[in-house]
Amino acid sequence: MHIAFVTAGGAGMFCGSCMQDNAIARALMQLDCEVSLIPTYTPIRVDQENMSQTPVYLGGINLYLDNSLGFWKHLPRPLVSWLDHPRVIKWATSFGIKNDGADLGPMTLSMLNGESGPMQREYQVFVNHLVDDLKPDVILFTNALLSGVMPLLTKRYSKPIFCLLQGDDLFLNQLPDQYRQTAIDSIRKNSEQFAGFITHTRVYADLMSEFLGIDRNRFLQIPLSVDVEAHEVQDRSTSPSNTPKIGYFARIAPEKGLLELVQATRHLHEDGIDFELHAGGYLGPQHRSYFKKIQSEAKFLGNRFQYIGSPALYSEKMEFLRQLHLLSVPANYEEPKGLYLLEAMAAGIPVVQPRRGSFPELIESTGGGLMYEPGNSRDHANALRQLLENPELHLQHRNSGLEGVNTRHTSKEAARALLKICSDAVERM
Repeated sequence: MHIAFVTAGGAGMFCGSCMQDNAIARALMQLDCEVSLIPTYTPIRVDQENMSQTPVYLGGINLYLDNSLGFWKHLPRPLVSWLDHPRVIKWATSFGIKNDGADLGPMTLSMLNGESGPMQREYQVFVNHLVDDLKPDVILFTNALLSGVMPLLTKRYSKPIFCLLQGDDLFLNQLPDQYRQTAIDSIRKNSEQFAGFITHTRVYADLMSEFLGIDRNRFLQIPLSVDVEAHEVQDRSTSPSNTPKIGYFARIAPEKGLLELVQATRHLHEDGIDFELHAGGYLGPQHRSYFKKIQSEAKFLGNRFQYIGSPALYSEKMEFLRQLHLLSVPANYEEPKGLYLLEAMAAGIPVVQPRRGSFPELIESTGGGLMYEPGNSRDHANALRQLLENPELHLQHRNSGLEGVNTRHTSKEAARALLKICSDAVERM
């Protein structure tokens, strides 16, 4: 079985989807499956061994110039191909590129127009690589925006093609009103020839089925997963500090909810509970004003609030997690994944999450934490307090989370589930 695993880079930031794709690709290889992990838009950035190939296809610089400069798409490919080199793209993204939907409406529609749009040259090169060079048994796209290639691809490729959905609605909902519905309609039309859609949770399959207007029966599921063999479990008997640390580890962005966590901890502070709040994660230039607001809200904590930035190394991330007493990322949208929860649980850290999105399914599956009513800062604080003040409850959720992740949410389990989906599809042909 040869799987072409097409992933999308995160414009220089650590991306949960990239890391999930990379880990599953590695696990598939360990199962003796041939995998081609193909980066698109930008190189992927991960904190473990990078399994992706070079060069980048559908390179972000060329896509942007195709859409912005009328003459660019007519230039011979050899004159522009150097812009797809990972080093060139990394250099360009180092200046800070906005990759949210609010500024990308026209470009999104151009991408979804595929062979009939201004990016036809890039799509043709991509299809040639898939069909002529790789010749895979199955192709897996890891976001719906890549569906723009489907009309061109299916003219030459008749084997199964799947789409793994991992947060496409968040981007599409950020598009301005005049572009959003057109983009959704284009995805629905482009996706008619997918062999199926894959999600990590039932709730996200339900949401995307309704959001895109696609039959729920076309959705399949693989578990959200982490590479447990690479995780180091915290030894509570040698905790480095007597002051419990509440942790946050995700992008610093309004939808991830660090501000809401600060507001919940104010209740703990007012109740006289001793704790520290430590946060880590990527901070993009577009969210610096949001972070300044967080710093202002957290003044009541003084130096007990610390932001460590975005660890460049996996060992640095694990060092951060091992110091925590618990982790909470109070996302205020329907989070489709929540990889940070599994990373914390795999390190022996219980979690406290709002009862929304993928969180109920993950916590039900693992037993690794508590939930609270979304938007209720007092209820959030009460759940935090339970794990801070009840050692037996903390130990119970710590042990349950460890067992749950190690038995049901490993990269190998996800790879086995994905491989079965692919094998079944090939056998049905």
